[in-house]
Amino acid sequence: MLRTVVNATMAAFAVFLAALPLSSVASAQTTQVGPSGLPLPRFVSLKSSKVNLRIGPGLNYPVEWMYTKAGIPMEIIQEFDNWRRVRDADGAEGWINQSLLSGRRTAIAAPWQRGKEAEILLRSDRDTNARIVARLEPGVIGTIKECDGQWCEMEVAGHRGWISQTQIWGAYPGEVYKD
Repeated sequence: MLRTVVNATMAAFAVFLAALPLSSVASAQTTQVGPSGLPLPRFVSLKSSKVNLRIGPGLNYPVEWMYTKAGIPMEIIQEFDNWRRVRDADGAEGWINQSLLSGRRTAIAAPWQRGKEAEILLRSDRDTNARIVARLEPGVIGTIKECDGQWCEMEVAGHRGWISQTQIWGAYPGEVYKD
């Protein structure tokens, strides 16, 4: 019985995807404008501390995962009506209603280094020789204030400073951003 329901759900989702124009199923390496008028892909964050990630764009689709912390950065890769297909730092993808997403930019310090002996430095200025403001563990989340394409100014646990843009997930390489 469950297998029949899952197969029917997957078939309906495949029909949904097949009906989309090819331009709305673009890779994350191309920048385009989505139906909302905003660029795709783009980074956002979770607005609520309880957010369901669904396998399709609607309440009738099963929940695949539940996020339990507000502020987690997400990459929007597709839009359908009020639903956004997102990807998290671990590569998990699914659909979240837009009302649960915020334009507030956050980032994760070197999530690819989690579980390793690594230290990410938050500095007082955009320079590798600048004073160290804080030593961050991989996986720590902070708020992005500004990025110049090389460095991002972030606030992490009450500490404000600059971090190399290559050391975070939540801003694209070379992206310029100001809050």
